[in-house]
Amino acid sequence: MNSAAGTPMQAILSAHRISKSFGEIPVLFSVDFDIKPGEVHAIIGENGAGKSTLIKILSGIEQPTSGTISYDGQTVTLPPNGEAEALGIVLIHQELNLAEHLTVADSIFLGRELKKFGFLDLGEMRKRAVAVMERLHVHVDPDARINTLSVADKQMVEIAKAISRDARVLIMDEPTAVLSVGETETLFEQIRRLTARGVAVIFISHKLDEIMELAQRVTVLRDGQLIATVGTEALTPDSIAQMMVGRELSNLFPPKHEPDVDAPVVLSVRGLKAPGVKDISFDLRKGEILGFAGLIGSGRTAVAEAIVGLTHKSEGEVSVAGKGANFAHVGQSVGAGLAYMTKDRKGRGLLLNVGLQPNLTLLTLKKHLKGIFLDSNSEAKALERAVRRFDIRARDASVRVGQLSGGNQQKLMLGKMMESEPDIIIMDEPTRGIDVGTKQQIYHIIAALAAEGKSIIVISSEMQEVIGLSHRVLVMREGRLAGRLEGAEIVEAEIMRYAAGIKQGGDDERINA
Repeated sequence: MNSAAGTPMQAILSAHRISKSFGEIPVLFSVDFDIKPGEVHAIIGENGAGKSTLIKILSGIEQPTSGTISYDGQTVTLPPNGEAEALGIVLIHQELNLAEHLTVADSIFLGRELKKFGFLDLGEMRKRAVAVMERLHVHVDPDARINTLSVADKQMVEIAKAISRDARVLIMDEPTAVLSVGETETLFEQIRRLTARGVAVIFISHKLDEIMELAQRVTVLRDGQLIATVGTEALTPDSIAQMMVGRELSNLFPPKHEPDVDAPVVLSVRGLKAPGVKDISFDLRKGEILGFAGLIGSGRTAVAEAIVGLTHKSEGEVSVAGKGANFAHVGQSVGAGLAYMTKDRKGRGLLLNVGLQPNLTLLTLKKHLKGIFLDSNSEAKALERAVRRFDIRARDASVRVGQLSGGNQQKLMLGKMMESEPDIIIMDEPTRGIDVGTKQQIYHIIAALAAEGKSIIVISSEMQEVIGLSHRVLVMREGRLAGRLEGAEIVEAEIMRYAAGIKQGGDDERINA
């Protein structure tokens, strides 16, 4: 990257031959990295490649085992515990770090409150919060409480908080994981404004199209090693993916094996009404993969939660294998052969502070009883089976699940779901926040389950995921079915027409079409 005068610009932050080990386990091997003012530099790699460790070292949260960090051309030891923010190096975590009960203005100044005569100067903090948000063109009420904001607005508050600290290097870890297409574009506009003012942005994402759009350079890590640092103008999404995983990904999605059109209906939903759902009807057949597409907030998750008993439905009927099955709670749906994999693996799917085994068997403890006591040998064997079947990678079974990579957490949650031996599987955002190699694994697992006769609903915000996996696609908009697609109709343009309301036709009589 060059300055306006055409001379090479000096890096603001750089790492030279950085290695890191946790105990006897090495996770980074002699990695070089640098970023220049006004640049977006992406770091990508599969889960477990070392991305999180590298950005923790670059922000001072972790210290390298060997190697050096330079800031403004001077070798430094970055202070721990977030104190590097005082130097202008700010990390925005994937799980946003905001106090939900505080106002926007209070959150922006949390930990460095302004005082006047020994008391909090609330007026000045509010004034400065408004000023920094105006600089960023962020339209959020400074008096609103954080818990009332959308995820996208919380992301904007995090950026405003960073800029108020005079951030010179902003590190963003999976910032678009839970954003819609429109919200992502708004975020990108903010990033471009920041880089135009000279802020350097380190950007972590598994979405290769975003990286191609936003970043000037890409650093690829694999198994803790630096594979390459390349300008995006010399790359394609396919070439990036191949560097990440070290193999071709032309078979990212497995071939579709069309289900028997005369296969029995295993799940029937008629006239379903619930919070966020307005009169939904559809059928799911044995061996079918049924995709649910639509914009974030369209009601896809609300349908799944109403079916399995997580939320109360006000009207409608749910039938499993021809029998009425109006579940009052999740335990009833699990007992009837349904399994639901939440999109919120860290908040609702897994217990992050315990090991693999308790997570795996949490919903199926009755299977592992010997008399009135838990049979630890039975649980251990179940974990061995799940580790083999789903390729769950961990140092050992006792490691806390919160220390696993996102991909391994997702595969553990898949194993937990399959422990109940379900016939009907509902997966909500099954590959959110995981790398392309693990996505490929999960796609092949989903296809294999359908080939075994399992019936699967896949809810996804990734258009290619819905298209690549589904035999039929239902498109939702504002709590209703906007469109039903099959065969050659399942293309991105057609899905978007229904999702955006340009085309309608979901709530008709073609329940099985």
